Amino acid sequence: LYEDLCLDVTILEGGVEIVPIPVLDSGGADFAVSWVPRGLVPREEGADVVNIAQIFERSATLQVSWADSGIESVEDLAGKTVGNWGFGNEFELLAGLRRNGIDPDSDVTLVQQNFDMSALLNREIDAAQAMIYNEYAQVLEAVNPDTGELYQPSDLVVIDWNDVGTAMLQDAIWADAGRLDSDAAYRDTAVRFVQGTLAGWIWCRDEPDACVDVVLDNAPTLGRSHQTWQLNEISALIWPSSNGIGVMDENLWNQTVDVAVTEGILSAEPEGEAYRTDIALEAIANLQAAGLDTNGSGWSRVTVVLNEGGE
Repeated sequence: LYEDLCLDVTILEGGVEIVPIPVLDSGGADFAVSWVPRGLVPREEGADVVNIAQIFERSATLQVSWADSGIESVEDLAGKTVGNWGFGNEFELLAGLRRNGIDPDSDVTLVQQNFDMSALLNREIDAAQAMIYNEYAQVLEAVNPDTGELYQPSDLVVIDWNDVGTAMLQDAIWADAGRLDSDAAYRDTAVRFVQGTLAGWIWCRDEPDACVDVVLDNAPTLGRSHQTWQLNEISALIWPSSNGIGVMDENLWNQTVDVAVTEGILSAEPEGEAYRTDIALEAIANLQAAGLDTNGSGWSRVTVVLNEGGE
């Protein structure tokens, strides 16, 4: 899809210790994918970057507990041992606790959790952080030793920060703000890059089996059932898209900023133009002219049958 738009794209691998926005700001990349709070922090520190396409409209972060743990809501986390990954992944949890009258420093025991669900499966913690498209599925791919069958959703209780009201916007495309304003060729590239990216998500929405095949061809750690689950749940973060895929929802932006300021992630609301919609709107217009559905209003989740170990 990028080649169709005359783009030669190299994807740089990220990691826990690789922060995309500083790489973008230093000229090490032309564009970056980053959660919104992780983009706004370096921006507040001086990075000249701007959000040009908000891919995920909903947060994927959950807090997961066993159904027999006595945890049914955020309030029930008081006095419990609660896992989180840190590295900026904990902000929704902290804001959710405070919103419900729980002091994260004294009313719960917060522990550093590995990027898996082993601590929950071993009942070392009462609640674990999970992304709905990954770690949550890993529990459902594990065998319940009491039944010999896979765990079921009924075995679990899920706290969804979208429902609590402390969800923060996640995956977005960021660009060099100064170059967008001064370099017409870079802006043209930005439109084509966003257009190609959005076209890819539309294709994966409409051709999920073929999309999973592409992932499997690149030798992932987990198998077909897990990758099918991932695509199904990631699609649910995008579709239906209120304003068209990639176009910012101002209310969700404001909620993200409010949580970021309240939690001390940001010292104040972002100054200047922290996001812009003209790039995504132009990309969407091109996609619509090609007959593509950029809202996905008719999309809905399918039922995915998980296999042990995600095979």
